[in-house]
Amino acid sequence: MEHYLGIPVRKGLFVSPLRQDKNPTCAFYRNKNGDLIFKDFGSSFCGNFISVVMEKFQCSFAKALQIIGNDFGIIHQKNLEINPPKLEYTGSKLEERKSAIIQVEVRDFQDYELSWWKSYGISKETLKKFNVYSCKNVFLNGNLFHLESQNQHIYGYYGGTKNGIEQWRIYFAGRNKYKFLSNWSSLKIQGASQLPKDGGEYLVITKSLKDCMTLYELGVTAIAPNSENIFVTDSQYEKLKDKFKNILVLYDNDLAGIKGLQKIKAAHPEIKVAFIPRKYKAKDISDFRKKYGKKETENLIEKAKKYYFGQKTEEKNGIL
Repeated sequence: MEHYLGIPVRKGLFVSPLRQDKNPTCAFYRNKNGDLIFKDFGSSFCGNFISVVMEKFQCSFAKALQIIGNDFGIIHQKNLEINPPKLEYTGSKLEERKSAIIQVEVRDFQDYELSWWKSYGISKETLKKFNVYSCKNVFLNGNLFHLESQNQHIYGYYGGTKNGIEQWRIYFAGRNKYKFLSNWSSLKIQGASQLPKDGGEYLVITKSLKDCMTLYELGVTAIAPNSENIFVTDSQYEKLKDKFKNILVLYDNDLAGIKGLQKIKAAHPEIKVAFIPRKYKAKDISDFRKKYGKKETENLIEKAKKYYFGQKTEEKNGIL
């Protein structure tokens, strides 16, 4: 890790050496298997030393092994340059295996925040039901991560406690990149606690809690995995199939969303997948609700039900 990252392996926060950033958002920890992991809380990157090399050199797993083997004298590849260490090795060993500690100073929702949520059709009552809070200040591992600023949109999704540590997913709604800070398990499903105990007719698996809440306000039950790059596990999927008659996966209509749908369809050929047609210029259901209003969104949902679970309409692409 020190060889390729150029930062000492120790506790604390660091500025990412893998991307352009001025804020300390990265940390080392050991996972339950004892592997040393480099985690960037400001992006989606999290991995061991091989993943670090893959990210740094934008290469495959096999290529990363060749680079490491060549740099450390395990093998000799004439076609590869030697990458010298970026700092003198410290010899330190990180022993801590605890998950990241995120602490939040919450505040009452401000009027401008409630107006922002209302534009997506989400009420204060729904925010409360889904355990969403307005954040004043945010702390990561005892260090100040975010200091309150004027007209900020920082929201905390509270997921209870695990081993005495509060579980948070912080949503920096005003950012274009690195919108989330989280110590949730990758297996956690957003909206699962709000599912009806007896299941129901329809379930939408989407990609964000905001979309779940927009759909909830429209009478549609929805959940979202913890990341757009992660789908529910096979066991979770089987349990959901037992409780819900019809399941539809609804992801963004951007390149990442379409690739995600293709991957899900390949793993589960029987599952129905959808996206909002790009002609609407709305990448997801919450954006559609904001742009076209409640009535048009309800019409879109009814068309989707008829197409996927009833009489087909003429349009073949996307959600219709």
